[in-house]
Amino acid sequence: MRARGDAAPRTATPPVAGAEDRPHTPTTPAATVHGHITDAVKAPDLIRLTDDVVLARFETMKVYAALGAVRSLLRRGRVAPGQTLVDSSSGIYALALAMACHRYGLRCHIVASTTVDATMRAQLEILGATVDAMPPSQSLRLDQELRVRHVRRLLAERPDFHWMRQYHDQIHHEGYREFAELLTGALPEGPLTVVGAVGTGASTGGLARALRESGRPVRLVGIQPFGSVTFGSERFEDPEAIIAGIGSSIPFGNVRHELYDTVHWLDFRHAMAGAVGLLREHAVFAGLSTGAAHLTASWEAARDPGRLHLVLGADTGHRYAERVFARHAEALDPAGLRPRIIDAPDDLRPPWSVLEWAGRAAPEAARTTEGARTAGGDVPSPSTSPAPVPSVELLP
Repeated sequence: MRARGDAAPRTATPPVAGAEDRPHTPTTPAATVHGHITDAVKAPDLIRLTDDVVLARFETMKVYAALGAVRSLLRRGRVAPGQTLVDSSSGIYALALAMACHRYGLRCHIVASTTVDATMRAQLEILGATVDAMPPSQSLRLDQELRVRHVRRLLAERPDFHWMRQYHDQIHHEGYREFAELLTGALPEGPLTVVGAVGTGASTGGLARALRESGRPVRLVGIQPFGSVTFGSERFEDPEAIIAGIGSSIPFGNVRHELYDTVHWLDFRHAMAGAVGLLREHAVFAGLSTGAAHLTASWEAARDPGRLHLVLGADTGHRYAERVFARHAEALDPAGLRPRIIDAPDDLRPPWSVLEWAGRAAPEAARTTEGARTAGGDVPSPSTSPAPVPSVELLP
């Protein structure tokens, strides 16, 4: 069985008529006609911000994770067309998974965070996904815990559902190998520093692993909000924090702590400064996690001039239009912001701290037995894993 959208993309040759009105040179690449929207949105725009900083700006970066995971599940016979894939999401993974399901003839069910707005929900529903929205909660921590509990209840009622486990199944790392190949062809050879929000750990970890395996020297800089258990900042609170998806209130099996060289913790005000500054300086409209990465990379690049730094821009700024960009007059000046350099996790303090993590193990509170730590991903328990089904032929 061939899934739709996997035919080789066609290349459109620029028409001769009127060519003088559209100047181009013989080296101008021809436009690509894609077979499905996921192929069009998965690759980022690569934008040079400074001599030492390049931004990979995505419409939704998690298309790589969702596509890679769904394709692998189909090939291995762990899911079949028509089956329902379910997961919890704060937004961009939900849309990416719904798009992947649309492409491969699968059903999608999302347990949505309170951060999933009406625009996002409408897109999900039109794509055919069913959505369970969690009631408003007092914190992102409680919201996250409620979503996971709800997923478990669904699985008890519908054992035929397949839980994607974006937080724990390392099958989500696989799609970022394709991103690594794209970067290898687009960026000059040599040492590279990757700067990005940690979140589930799939994007930063999957990309760094793939690049390192190719032989490129890669330094990995992760970004966390205060209040996240992943790198030990759970004792702090940031009342304004709305940076959905870059931290966690529960342990994530997909985070490979030993991959990270440096970790930065930033509060909402600093992430806002980075996001507003990115739009003001470079006309790039991107989300809060991208703003945090932009601010962090600017500081990192100033410390290590001549080394190329890649900023991961996970999504656009539309979700933050009212709560961030409409308040641009309040934004701090990025030029005047500096982190507190600390020597140990116990020294962590808001509003911005940086620690040379140097491959430390996970903090005690962030350790989990959820998911197998193998390249092939985890093995769900029998109650959440239906019997194998015939594999599906997917074209490259």
